[in-house]
Amino acid sequence: MKIATAAYPMDVFDTWSDYEAKISDWVSEAAGQGADLLVFPEYGAMELATLAGLDVAGDLEASLGAVSERIPDADALHLRLAQDHGVHIVAASAPVFDPALGPRPVNRARLMTPSGTVGVQDKQIMTRFEREEWGVVPGGPLRLFDTALGRIAILICYDSEFPLLGRALASADLLLVPSCTEKLAGYWRVRIGAMARALESQCISVMSSTTGDAPWSYAVDTNCGAGGVFGPPDTGFPPTGVLAEGEIDAPGWTYAEVDTAKVAHVRADGVVLNRLHWDEQGPRAGAPQVVPLA
Repeated sequence: MKIATAAYPMDVFDTWSDYEAKISDWVSEAAGQGADLLVFPEYGAMELATLAGLDVAGDLEASLGAVSERIPDADALHLRLAQDHGVHIVAASAPVFDPALGPRPVNRARLMTPSGTVGVQDKQIMTRFEREEWGVVPGGPLRLFDTALGRIAILICYDSEFPLLGRALASADLLLVPSCTEKLAGYWRVRIGAMARALESQCISVMSSTTGDAPWSYAVDTNCGAGGVFGPPDTGFPPTGVLAEGEIDAPGWTYAEVDTAKVAHVRADGVVLNRLHWDEQGPRAGAPQVVPLA
């Protein structure tokens, strides 16, 4: 299959039609290049807040509600595009108020399929900004999606930096990591996490990013990132583990041709078998012996 992963700039919109045209153009471009799976980034949906005016978009609390109110329409648009183009799309994650989960919003990514089905994945562990200033909270549980492209899982940005979350999704062929990072250090934290999870689970990880400035929003005002597709540096994959990487802060799609049969092969007969040997850590991961060498 062919994967397209985004370095996505956020814009100011006067009308819904402007947003619809932008998303339609992005999807059409990737589908035109033969992509089967399109991955938009974390919090890319914050641009929807500008439809309520820049005063609302610039207010931390008001922008949450403004975006959440637009998500049903945004999801309908992405689902229609997925069906029209015959592609799978991970829509840019968004703050969503879900009454079933409580009074505060969760950070939710949505996976649209060409068959018309939708899966949702909420962020598990919140960054300091989300928990200390914005009031975005952890959402529903981790999910594993059985799709026509294989087993897909999503770890949103910071979640990719936690090995036990990755281990819970060790059956995934594709681990998608939508991200939103403001500086190069943040991009590399998430990228290192995505690559480490690919190594541990011997799978393919896919990182998308927001990019560029959005001065109308305190939440996503500066962004630094690139698209990237990674695998284990082992049998059937590049020695660096890098299948594709975009240029930092260059908006657009990064493409990679991937074969999930290679995931099955490296898990069964790689030079190393990290996924199989994971449980051997347990008995050996107790408190270390302290050895004085003075």
